Amino acid sequence: MAEIRIYDLAKNLGVSNKEVLSVLRKLGIEGKTHSSGVLPEHVDKIKEELKRRANRAAHDKRPAPLKKDEKKRPHVSEEKKPAKEAHAKETQAKEVHGKETPAKEVPVKETAEKKPATAVTELEEDIEILDRFKKKVDLEKVEKIKPKVGMQRAFQSIRKVEQKKVFDASAGKKGQKMRPMGKFSHHRHQQPQQQAITAPRKKIIKIQEGTTVSEFAKTIGQKVAEVIKKFMELGIMTTINQPIDLDAAILVSDAFGVKVEPMQVEDIETVVTQEQPGDLRLRPPVVTIMGHVDHGKTSLLDAIRETKVTETEAGGITQHIGAYKVTLRGKEIVFLDTPGHEAFTAMRARGAKVTDIVVLVVAADDGVMPQTIEAIDHAKAAAVAIVVAINKIDKPNADINRVKQELAEHGVVPEDWGGKNIFVEVSAKKRIGIGDLLEMIILQAEMMELKANPDRYSKGIIIESRLDKGRGAIATVLIQSGTLRVGDVFVTGMSFGRVRALIDDVGAKIVEATPSTPVEVIGFSEVPMPGEIFMVVEDEKKARQISMLRRQKTQLAQAVPAKKLSLDELYARIKEQQIKELNIIIKADVQGSAEAIKSSLEGIKHAEVKVKVIHTSMGGINESDVMLAAASTAIIIGFNVRADVKAAKLAEREGVDIRFYNVIYDAIEDVKKALEGLLEPTLKETILGTAEVKQTFVISKIGTVAGCQVIEGVIQRSSEGIRVIRDNIVIYEGKIGTLKRFKDDVKEAQKGYECGILVENFNDIKVGDTLENYKIEKIATKL
Repeated sequence: MAEIRIYDLAKNLGVSNKEVLSVLRKLGIEGKTHSSGVLPEHVDKIKEELKRRANRAAHDKRPAPLKKDEKKRPHVSEEKKPAKEAHAKETQAKEVHGKETPAKEVPVKETAEKKPATAVTELEEDIEILDRFKKKVDLEKVEKIKPKVGMQRAFQSIRKVEQKKVFDASAGKKGQKMRPMGKFSHHRHQQPQQQAITAPRKKIIKIQEGTTVSEFAKTIGQKVAEVIKKFMELGIMTTINQPIDLDAAILVSDAFGVKVEPMQVEDIETVVTQEQPGDLRLRPPVVTIMGHVDHGKTSLLDAIRETKVTETEAGGITQHIGAYKVTLRGKEIVFLDTPGHEAFTAMRARGAKVTDIVVLVVAADDGVMPQTIEAIDHAKAAAVAIVVAINKIDKPNADINRVKQELAEHGVVPEDWGGKNIFVEVSAKKRIGIGDLLEMIILQAEMMELKANPDRYSKGIIIESRLDKGRGAIATVLIQSGTLRVGDVFVTGMSFGRVRALIDDVGAKIVEATPSTPVEVIGFSEVPMPGEIFMVVEDEKKARQISMLRRQKTQLAQAVPAKKLSLDELYARIKEQQIKELNIIIKADVQGSAEAIKSSLEGIKHAEVKVKVIHTSMGGINESDVMLAAASTAIIIGFNVRADVKAAKLAEREGVDIRFYNVIYDAIEDVKKALEGLLEPTLKETILGTAEVKQTFVISKIGTVAGCQVIEGVIQRSSEGIRVIRDNIVIYEGKIGTLKRFKDDVKEAQKGYECGILVENFNDIKVGDTLENYKIEKIATKL
């Protein structure tokens, strides 16, 4: 015969598990639990012992345990009722006063034996409960809700209801709310009915991104240790000063019975970006030097820097911080030591307007060159004043009038010719006219009346940044408004910190920096990006919150990159009144084509939008063109030219729309249709890959085969076409006749592999040419 489980045996005999275990211990069998098994030979001994105990109980006139089918019968003798009620009242009084009866004073065994059903004893086996609560539980209610919530929670739920009844009855008899006593009495013995009437509705607590665990615990009124414990239960290991995860914080607060909601982004950033009232005062101008390569930009900066060193007798600039101040007759000028329109436009593309005046350097012996025109277009697009420095006047072949004439053709007209631009003749090499140039810059600044409020929270732009081994993340900040002081808390981009030290452009430590002052700041949490906004806030908590919010927004923006402006979407943007001016950049193979397209586009009339060509030049589309388009929300039109690989990738990343044409009429018509809302693009060109020609092989009866290496993407034989590009100019467009790997015909050649390509009906392929493979896709109309 197999072993029988103790709880099954107890059930069959109509006794509790405890009684069976008690008999086993008496028989010398230790270590058994209610789920253990007993041997058949022990079962008879257990029955005999239980029978003897039942006889003794009958002899002592104690009620025997009821049979299973009698468990719902309310069988309690009348003579026991008074004693039972007295016992209940005594227990209630002790509960109200928070005093517990010592275990030796409560007849535990007797109480257990008086239970009216087997269910009571089984419940006691599964739940450790205080004996004084046993008589208050309605076991029928427990049995009803047990399947839904489990036995232990069912018992606890019913017990709370009974305790409430006891408290209400006791308080009602005295006609007043009883005074809570004991260490548990504050939460367990307040009058529920009164509380339901008078308690105010619990308001929703708002928490901000970047709140630390310590601040969160204080906000919801809980101990830090308890809050950390709840986070750990969610599987999140955190520390007291660590920023919380908002989703997890909502779950934790719910566990404590507190309703929290995240604060919206505007609630934080609107307060920070608000201008503070105050008096506007004149500030020094910020100057950037631009011009064509080899026209003397760097030499002019060096000449100005030497003038500064001589005047201030500083003995030399001890360190390079990307900007410096020059003082002339008590007036200051700030020069950004980043010559070239690339750095200028890169900052502009980030939304940072840094420069007030551009000094355009033009060599007197060379005249206006392509980069000179680019610099003019970039300065005009940024709406900054232009002061012209005609350099190298000491050269024998210098022609100042020719320079003025060429600049006037591009809209930069000298004052003595009736224009509004100041012209200064200088020689950076021989230090001629440097003082005059500084005088004219100050004069231009006075006409512009540049002002800022020094009494608000400081705001500026990151000019340069780096990681220093000894001092951590460091950045040069150009202060635009307010006064920056040591100890100020700041935020810039996704970085934040506290100003530990300020160092000026000559390497001296200072305690504060006023508007238009370049200063090196030590105290960043991480290296910021040049062009980012630097802003002082009231405390570190606010800085941390803004930093984390910006990090989240950046992550979302990277996941879904936003387009700057697409010709396809132009009409919709016009209707939404987001576009008042359509900026266009034209790149063409020859100057005549560029001018023809420019005049035709600027001749287009539209009721709501003005078409403006901000830059035209010859040659392929480069990174500088894309950066200008990004900064100016412009569309690039390429005529018989292509974009190089770096420019194409940058355009994709920045969301710049580049359109390629080989018929001028098509370019004009597309812009017209976009403005009229009639543009219906049905075809989209996709570049599959590019290959560089390394060698050429002339094969009789076939033609010239180009030995190539695939440098980007894939070359597919079945694609629609291939272009032959030389110096970024398209010289032929056709189809792939043959595609081989060694001697075998192949369907495609991947990046990094060598292959042989025969372009149909074209043999003028040269080493260094680029072959661009493309396909045409049909797409649904957007408008």
